[in-house]
Amino acid sequence: MLTITDLSLQRGGVWLLDTVSLTIQPGQRVAIVGANGAGKSSLFQLLLGQLSPEQGSVSLPGGCRIAHMAQEVEASGRSARDFVLDGDHDLRRMERELAEAERNGDDHAQARIHGELDVHEAWSAPRRADILLRGLGFSDADTERPVSAFSGGWRIRLNLAQALMRPSDLLLLDEPTNHLDLDACLWLENWLRRYSGTLLFISHDRDFMDRVATHVVHFDRRKLELYTGNYSAFEGQRSERLAQQQAGFERQQARIAEIQRFIDRFKAKATKARQAQSRVKALERMEKIAPAHVDSPFSFEFPVADKVSSPLLSIRHGAAGYGDTVILNGINLSLLPGSRIGLLGPNGAGKSTLMDALRGQATLLAGERTAGENLAVGYFAQHQLESLDLNASPFLHLQRLSPKASEQSIRNFLGGFDFHGDEALSAIRSFSGGEKARVALAVIAWQKPNLLLLDEPTNHLDLEMRQALTMALQNFSGAIVVVSHDRHLLRNTVDEFWLVNDGRVAEYDGDLEDYERWLADRRKDESEPPRREPQQSGAAAPADGVGGNGAGVAGESAEDRKARKRAEAAIRQKLSPYRKQQSVLEKEMEQLHQKLSTLEADLSAPDLYQDGGKQKLKELLGQQAQFKDRLEDVEAQWLEISETVESLEAELVA
Repeated sequence: MLTITDLSLQRGGVWLLDTVSLTIQPGQRVAIVGANGAGKSSLFQLLLGQLSPEQGSVSLPGGCRIAHMAQEVEASGRSARDFVLDGDHDLRRMERELAEAERNGDDHAQARIHGELDVHEAWSAPRRADILLRGLGFSDADTERPVSAFSGGWRIRLNLAQALMRPSDLLLLDEPTNHLDLDACLWLENWLRRYSGTLLFISHDRDFMDRVATHVVHFDRRKLELYTGNYSAFEGQRSERLAQQQAGFERQQARIAEIQRFIDRFKAKATKARQAQSRVKALERMEKIAPAHVDSPFSFEFPVADKVSSPLLSIRHGAAGYGDTVILNGINLSLLPGSRIGLLGPNGAGKSTLMDALRGQATLLAGERTAGENLAVGYFAQHQLESLDLNASPFLHLQRLSPKASEQSIRNFLGGFDFHGDEALSAIRSFSGGEKARVALAVIAWQKPNLLLLDEPTNHLDLEMRQALTMALQNFSGAIVVVSHDRHLLRNTVDEFWLVNDGRVAEYDGDLEDYERWLADRRKDESEPPRREPQQSGAAAPADGVGGNGAGVAGESAEDRKARKRAEAAIRQKLSPYRKQQSVLEKEMEQLHQKLSTLEADLSAPDLYQDGGKQKLKELLGQQAQFKDRLEDVEAQWLEISETVESLEAELVA
């Protein structure tokens, strides 16, 4: 399908690829990963003919139709539906030809074009466009709104819908989940899994790649490495490859040192000079193995405020919305130190409205908001990036907040966000979206909040920064409320979920898998079978839903189906508390293993086994025994609950 042969590519004098070869087979769904600036987007530009390589070639089958997702769209008066339909170039061409034939009164041409339109299933195109828009979070009323009426993030969604609308054999998507909420991400995963063409997509979303990718291409040191499997499989294979590379590097370094010692000893002796010279040539010929480096450039934390109130914040009998429009009613909640909340809910249900109400903005239309005396809020949302001073540097942003802070302390802090040297002093006007997001997060962390309100904090962040953010949130001792489509972040940072739906906010007694099934059951059945024509594989919209719960059983009556649904719902309701308890026990087991590892390291200290260390040794051994006993109890509980979960899941599948 796609063959790259001995390709070398550079941009701005920087080599991105050096004599690489790669073959992508038809129907593969390939995630493109690698550090920012490695050349991922440049590879797409190369495939689109917008760049030329320094050497080598790129080969695609003749007549290969490529669809790609544009990163920007100009404001226009075209409706959202028409903009999406514009993605089907053949449809628009036939419509123009038909209009021309009608003007000329050419009956023969009209009949021919009507036949072509019928083969193209033009009659279903508006409906397919509406399904794409609905799946990506647009309301029915949005379909007639002009493109100019949408914000930048929603225009990106329109670009994505337009790319999906275009019939294609090769689909190129650059960060398709940016600006999507969780619901739209789940829908898109389902659509892409049903896409029958070849998919290449750039992503920093682990779960999205795990659910969609069949292969991973890794940009690494100007080379392209192809791995089979999803992102988790890639991580495992790469870690093994790196371990082998590191072992090879260490063996080679030992051999180099041995040869160098021989050269140093005998190069001045006439009897050994020839042998020494041959060793020098051997060193020059030796193909050097690179050391395996996987260190992240990011290392930071969110220092908590010196003083903390309990509760930090509460709202009683609240109503939230805009102007005279109430979106959420009956809001009663409290945030305590250590609360870790993930907000779930369909697009437009009011998650961002609730976040603004928690901040004390005008969206709180009624009720009482009580802030603790020592409440310190750190708020992040994409529109916050617009409030950054584009003419100021990361250093100046922090210095304005703390004029008395030393230059070194600010530089050290920014270093954790990978702003070093001149970059820390450069105006952020030329920064990428990801770099600006890092500045905004650094500003929040610098102010030592005890409540973090995070609305889609991972947009534009690469995998390493997402992982660093996850670790920083895990270690944060304050309260967290987060809205995110990044399921890896949610799973690893929140302890409970609140569901925002139907004008209410309530605790959600389930996990992300339960929520996914809830969404699938909630969606209306607007599915249509994918188009099967061999040359039009990318035009059809797949079933609007996630998973297989809505499929039904052959020959099942409506009454039986309702009964089955009720039974499945009852089982899922039973499952939810067990899964939550299972997750809590897994976290405790992980913590106990970490404590035991630390104790074992402490017990290896030689001083403990001297006369002066006996008391300390006794204490450590006592702690070790205590932790081991607790670990046995927790493991036994986990096994018992896991058996219950498996039993209930078997009932659900049956």
